[in-house]
Amino acid sequence: MVNTACGSSTQHQENVRKVRESMLSEREFLFMAELFKALGDYTRIRILSALAINELCVCALAEVLDMSQSAISHQLRLLRAAKLVRYRKEGKNVYYSLDDDHVRNLLAQGSDHIHEIG
Repeated sequence: MVNTACGSSTQHQENVRKVRESMLSEREFLFMAELFKALGDYTRIRILSALAINELCVCALAEVLDMSQSAISHQLRLLRAAKLVRYRKEGKNVYYSLDDDHVRNLLAQGSDHIHEIG
């Protein structure tokens, strides 16, 4: 779709071409929207923030966040599905941690941003 209000200068066309070539695919935009949807929940952000400090089991997370273990487990399922957390089993215990440094960096940058604007 061409916007005639902008005109059709060579620079305009070059800018449009450059941006179109550099943008994510529709599939990637959908995945990114799902990622931010998973991050867009108060409880899930609290869980991720706790796990950024230390690996924890469900009962420890429940105690830290003053929530029920079932509520924590439900949120952890969503976070695992979004590949934001991972778990490891040690005997009967299951320990959760952030999936990788990308998640840690997302949290750190979000925290930096709110401290800058607040």
